[in-house]
Amino acid sequence: MHEFVTNLPVYREAIRQTFFIVIISVVAGGLLGLALGLVLYATRPGNLMANRAVFLAVNVLVNVIRPIPFVIFLTAIQPVMLHTIGTTIGTNAVTFALSLSAAFAISRIVEQNLLTVDPGVIEAARAAGARPVGILLTVLIPEALGPMILGYTFIFVAVVDMSAQAGLFGGGGLGDFAITYGSQRYNWPVVYITVATIVVIVQAGQFLGNWLARRALRR
Repeated sequence: MHEFVTNLPVYREAIRQTFFIVIISVVAGGLLGLALGLVLYATRPGNLMANRAVFLAVNVLVNVIRPIPFVIFLTAIQPVMLHTIGTTIGTNAVTFALSLSAAFAISRIVEQNLLTVDPGVIEAARAAGARPVGILLTVLIPEALGPMILGYTFIFVAVVDMSAQAGLFGGGGLGDFAITYGSQRYNWPVVYITVATIVVIVQAGQFLGNWLARRALRR
């Protein structure tokens, strides 16, 4: 326990790095995933902006990338990271990879939740003269907002989990702290405190997501 107190500044920095990775990844990945999900829904045959070629291309891309384990995905896109952000290690590199990985997972969540919206609502909007983009943004998203928030909450938890792997690529964070200052030194209190910290972060995110979803469903 004394060693944990000694490493308290490193622990605080690990928390800061974890929040940086998670928040940026969820926001950036959430926006990109929302866009991809809207494209998947809108271009699906028979939908608002049906386009078989675009739907097949995006659908195949999502199906190929989404199941790839994060560590393998992070390794596979290193040439892209090097060309885009100029590095393949560190917090920025991990955040970039996590944002992309989260985006492809979120895109499917968005698409599936939009598909549950009552077609009658869409037809009513069409009859009122609404354009496809307007229907997507002002009708479909609000109608599916509650379940989508729960989907985003699930992704938040997954991103916290994947951020623990950041230490493998010099990204820092709580996972790296637990390994470097805990398990590698057989300092189990450090490991347990780090695990408890991650649990608290996850529970706080889950509570907030559930609360926002209830608010959306009650409107």
